[in-house]
Amino acid sequence: MSQIAENLNGVQERVSAAAKRSVREADNIQLMAVSKTWPVEVIQEAVEAGHHLFGENRLKEGEEKIPVMSEDLEWHFIGTLQSNKVRKVLSLFSVVHSISSMKLAQFTDRIAGELGICPRIFLEVNLADEESKAGLGKEELLENLDVLCSFEHFDWRGLMCIPPRAETPEDARPWFEKMREFQDDLRKRSGRELPELSMGMSGDYEVAIEEGSTIVRVGSAIFGARSAWNPKS
Repeated sequence: MSQIAENLNGVQERVSAAAKRSVREADNIQLMAVSKTWPVEVIQEAVEAGHHLFGENRLKEGEEKIPVMSEDLEWHFIGTLQSNKVRKVLSLFSVVHSISSMKLAQFTDRIAGELGICPRIFLEVNLADEESKAGLGKEELLENLDVLCSFEHFDWRGLMCIPPRAETPEDARPWFEKMREFQDDLRKRSGRELPELSMGMSGDYEVAIEEGSTIVRVGSAIFGARSAWNPKS
């Protein structure tokens, strides 16, 4: 068994344990292997270990990797999204986790309509109003709820967040709890199911699951320290 396969097994076991602690089914929690900076050969080891869901944060890397790998894999875009790259991102990735403004949301809905698709979308929320981070503020999102619900080419699945820097996973817990409560509030206000919640990374995914995350984004705990590989620009 390869090291990546061992790492995947270990992470899956911890996902299952965290799900059990939160009285949830592990099958309802998706593990995304964040493959940014890793070449196809390394990602293929995870595929051979039975994994199929991967996340990339750069369009260029997706363009290098996705066409040469199995069509059975599922790819999510998790990086900062610029409007001039929306069309290409929607053509490559089935899910986008980083719609961070109303302007970008409206543009994405329009481009998806032109492409004849309805991508799965997460709205990125800047819960702590950090100037260094992108994302919709709570009030902005609430003020535009009717607009968001009116989009015809926008399968709004839920929210995504990256909490403020925390020294320990427990320090991040209050932010995950607030995000879950906010999504519950949005669900009631909008009448939408909003079934998914994208939060938790390598250092805190177990706590995120305990607080309601349905999809965790795990990179280094699976692949190891970030690779120096980079596609040609």
